[in-house]
Amino acid sequence: MPLLLLKDIPKYECLLEASLEVPELDPSATEVFLNLLRAGDQAFRLVDVHLVDHGISQGRFGVLMALWANRRSSASLRPAEIAARTGVTRATVSGLVDTLERAGLVARLPDQADRRMLSVCLTPKGRQRLRQVLPEHFRRMAWLMQPLSERDRRTFVRLFSKVLARAATLRPSKLRRPRTRAATGRAFTG
Repeated sequence: MPLLLLKDIPKYECLLEASLEVPELDPSATEVFLNLLRAGDQAFRLVDVHLVDHGISQGRFGVLMALWANRRSSASLRPAEIAARTGVTRATVSGLVDTLERAGLVARLPDQADRRMLSVCLTPKGRQRLRQVLPEHFRRMAWLMQPLSERDRRTFVRLFSKVLARAATLRPSKLRRPRTRAATGRAFTG
């Protein structure tokens, strides 16, 4: 599902006009944010179509990539490590690993350090599937970024790093404004 549910991004002039009615609307920040969402949606679709052609969801691909990226330091990861690397809950990882295990792409093994724990590793079939998927996956990334020079790309990474660092400081409580009588129709008690 797309993150941006607008067919056309409003022009800066429209955002500027809207800011007269909603003073909290920063036209340039909103324009950048909407373009970021649109670009993210397009990049997601570009990758997702390819993964679907190979019978892999984005979530399952994330697990496979976490295991693939770990191939040099260890042959396996604990589910909690996969959850941390993919940004999903342990329960979600459990479901993804179940599906990948049924497909023969990963295996659960007793953890080497703690036999009470299980670790997950790629199977030979999983490594083979990644060898089939990854070349085109990376070609698509390169194709999408081709209009950008190396300098543009470094600038993009630097700017996105600033946005990501800012987002990392956000706590859900900072998103909520205090409720008032005017907003709810009654006094906020607590």
